[in-house]
Amino acid sequence: MRQPSAAFWRGKRVLLTGHTGFKGAWLALLLEKLGAEVTGFALAPEAGPSAFVALRPVIASHIEDLRDAAAVQAVVKGARPEIVLHLAAQALVGRGYRDPEGTFASNVTGTINLMQALRGADVRAALMITSDKVYRNDNQGRAFRENDPLGGHDPYSASKAACEIAVASWRASFGAEIGTIATARAGNVIGGGDFGAERLIPDLVRARMAGETLIIRRPDATRPFQHVLDVLRGYLLHAEALWAGVAPSALNFGPRDAEISVRRVLELYGTAAGAPIAWQAAPAPPMEEAQRLALDSSLAMQSLGWAPRHDAASAIAATAAWYEAWRGGADGRALALAEIEDALSP
Repeated sequence: MRQPSAAFWRGKRVLLTGHTGFKGAWLALLLEKLGAEVTGFALAPEAGPSAFVALRPVIASHIEDLRDAAAVQAVVKGARPEIVLHLAAQALVGRGYRDPEGTFASNVTGTINLMQALRGADVRAALMITSDKVYRNDNQGRAFRENDPLGGHDPYSASKAACEIAVASWRASFGAEIGTIATARAGNVIGGGDFGAERLIPDLVRARMAGETLIIRRPDATRPFQHVLDVLRGYLLHAEALWAGVAPSALNFGPRDAEISVRRVLELYGTAAGAPIAWQAAPAPPMEEAQRLALDSSLAMQSLGWAPRHDAASAIAATAAWYEAWRGGADGRALALAEIEDALSP
């Protein structure tokens, strides 16, 4: 199992978009631990608890909007990044239904604005994060591979598939100007500090804190639930390989074991937290979603030497432990740094 190289990342100038989000805050803290010089570009964190506030990464933070092409150009020019990690996105399926135009503007136009700003900017490697939902899903449960057809029925999924097509176009059309560029596909990432709306673990935590019964849209839907640090280790290894010129143009990052149902996640979380989760199924799902979703991550394992450290049970247990400690008054940054230390150990 390969680990991100502290020697490689130390002193590297990194532009990280989406640093105020859940995965972005964890990645900013991980890069801080590895010694990188990180500039962040993102919208302000949403009101209430957030991973960015809880983890407090040390970063040159620019609160801007990717839809503002001039702002993107200015930050890229000032940061002079050697590596770009693009995580900023409208990442909620439900919000995509409610605001499809805004979702496409954030995810597709924002990505194009960034790629345009990178032309001629002497960036060595750029990794654009999309989603496991970019594939044309027939709900058969077959694990998708990187060369499977792209699709996306709902606006969020379609916008991320469109990002994949845009990245491939810019790579083919402007590759000599933009540096080595690739996409990474993962989803259903869990871990402490996620307070996003309409996501399973944050909704669970909010319900427990309020003493309410959790409402579940599709208890028997299966997803590739995986720990945030497993996915982020993969992103960094992918970026290192891009720098070396030996990385595939797209990679899946999925869990170590089989995909599991939402119902099973609730059971495992309750066991880890020491109390069963009070939940009930919604009388009718509020929106259309895929029933089954699975990823084949063998290419990332073969090409990068990457492998997840967690199985589903240990990923959920680590997530529950963070939230239970945080609810008890523990410092979120210290909790996350301890997990990062463990994740980077041999």
